[in-house]
Amino acid sequence: MTDAPQGTPSPENPTPQGLSRRKLFGAVGAGVALAGAGAVVGRVTADNSSSTDNSDVVAFRGDHQAGITTLAQDRMHFVAFDVTTTSRDELIALLQTWTTMAERMTKGEEATEDGATGDGPYAPPSDTGEALDLVASQLTLTIGFGPSLFDDRFGLADKKPAALLDLPHFRADNLDPARSGGDIAIQACANDPQVAVHAIRNLARVAFGTASVKWSQLGFGRTSSTSTTQQTPRNLFGFKDGTANIKAEDPALLSEHVWVDGADDQEWMAGGSFLVARRIRMLIEQWDRTVLKEQEAVIGRSKRSGAPLGGKDEFDELDLDSKEGHDFVIPEDAHVRLASSEELGGIQILRRGYNFTDGSDGLGHLDAGLFFVAYCRNPVEQFVPMQQNLSRHDALNEYIQHVGSAVFACPGGLSTGSYWGETLFSSE
Repeated sequence: MTDAPQGTPSPENPTPQGLSRRKLFGAVGAGVALAGAGAVVGRVTADNSSSTDNSDVVAFRGDHQAGITTLAQDRMHFVAFDVTTTSRDELIALLQTWTTMAERMTKGEEATEDGATGDGPYAPPSDTGEALDLVASQLTLTIGFGPSLFDDRFGLADKKPAALLDLPHFRADNLDPARSGGDIAIQACANDPQVAVHAIRNLARVAFGTASVKWSQLGFGRTSSTSTTQQTPRNLFGFKDGTANIKAEDPALLSEHVWVDGADDQEWMAGGSFLVARRIRMLIEQWDRTVLKEQEAVIGRSKRSGAPLGGKDEFDELDLDSKEGHDFVIPEDAHVRLASSEELGGIQILRRGYNFTDGSDGLGHLDAGLFFVAYCRNPVEQFVPMQQNLSRHDALNEYIQHVGSAVFACPGGLSTGSYWGETLFSSE
């Protein structure tokens, strides 16, 4: 690391002369360009006390990152960042800072100790304050690293997993580059939208000078269940979504299809997973003019019960062989058939998507749909063949359009004292 100018924070001199740590946070929040300031904010002391009932707090550290198999919360705020610095040390310092802040916020605490009002009247608060008096709301924060981070900026090229590739162009994709990709992603999920937004807002503001927001997405009304204790929710087409999803109560399926083994490729990914994000615009007005019989044929399930066509209960097994006359009961181009593990040779993924509504498109049509999020052990071997099958044959393609796309490598969980990405940046 190069020598820091006098009065600038560094690992040897963490607080510049004449500037308290609390005031320094205010300076960083205000965007004051201090060389190495990230090293200081990365040293925030985490307060182990909790202001909320423990039942409302999801553990931040563990074998796997929270927010993957965690009981799916009702709201989401997803953000993708581009790293703007070329300094490896500054990026590591930001990740350390983020980790400390994230752990505090998942416990229902302010991003920094007494940050909303305790920095003094002449410094910007180091916590934005909109989550004061709110409980943790089961907030989880999950981080992932995109393919673009593994270029020549930070010496990570040889650490790039073979499966971490930009997704190929699928038939009928209409991707917006401004809503795709990114160096780093953070997924915030909570049962209170203000808690999720507060978390992303505070992480984004301390990234000033090191990383900037490329795109983000708010989501409401989860569209899948990650536990057998949850009912299957409905998407904006009115159908139950994710009935056949992998559940947290099935560790064998998780080990096979979701969690990366260190022997797969890169050891730093052990216990982690790959995150696939797709912003799927639903052509709401066109769907709403479609008769019920056609809607059910397109999906392959009953709209009211969620049962597969020909079945009685939502969780009945798909019968892909039965016919009525010359036609299959579940049509050959039905979404559930084409996305099923039976059709795909055993492929499964863990879905964790959300509905979104972002106003109108200026032509009187709702800009609404599904923000599809899924976790898998290898996107090249799991998500890509699944989406290729859907993009070529799915009757649902008449009513949807994929407009955003990204893939990220999410490392395993954190041990005591470790920070987000430590296994990546410290691995030999």
